[in-house]
Amino acid sequence: MNSTEYLTKILEELSLSTGLISNREAEQLVNSILEKNKIFVAGAGRSGLMAKSFAMRLMHMGIDAYVIGETVTSTFEKGDLLIIASGSGETKSLVTMGEKAKDIGGTLAAVTIFPDSTIGKMADFSVKLPGSPKDQKNGAHETIQPMGSLFEQTLLLFFDSIILLYMNKQGLDSNKMYGKHANLE
Repeated sequence: MNSTEYLTKILEELSLSTGLISNREAEQLVNSILEKNKIFVAGAGRSGLMAKSFAMRLMHMGIDAYVIGETVTSTFEKGDLLIIASGSGETKSLVTMGEKAKDIGGTLAAVTIFPDSTIGKMADFSVKLPGSPKDQKNGAHETIQPMGSLFEQTLLLFFDSIILLYMNKQGLDSNKMYGKHANLE
């Protein structure tokens, strides 16, 4: 295969993924974002990068949003929401974060391939995304892509769809959001 054939196959996989995501779970995430004081996101590796891009868009909409581990991250308090993005739902550092968030009295949302994972089970609610785990042993979803790529790509696009749902509910458009965009670059 050449590069455009690989790209076509990746896009086909992503297109198939969209039909496997629950609209009810997506709505629950948007409604939780609307209800909470501050929104925190966490993830490891590439999933963490997708979560960071989501936090940036939340900020563009005027939401008090933070990425766990950044130097400007606020204190997590009761009434806040932590969204953990983890394909496996078993990443030890993220499990510990989820436990702390629950102990504080916050709400925990898991976005994962495996809602029955440790993080999924402790979460107040989960959003199940398709994808194949990095080890490919559990074979949750067939893919030609290496490791967790399908989950990570689906995660980015899913988070963008959550932004669009939120914008629709709040009557926002891109022009209003540009007021919060970085302007010293």
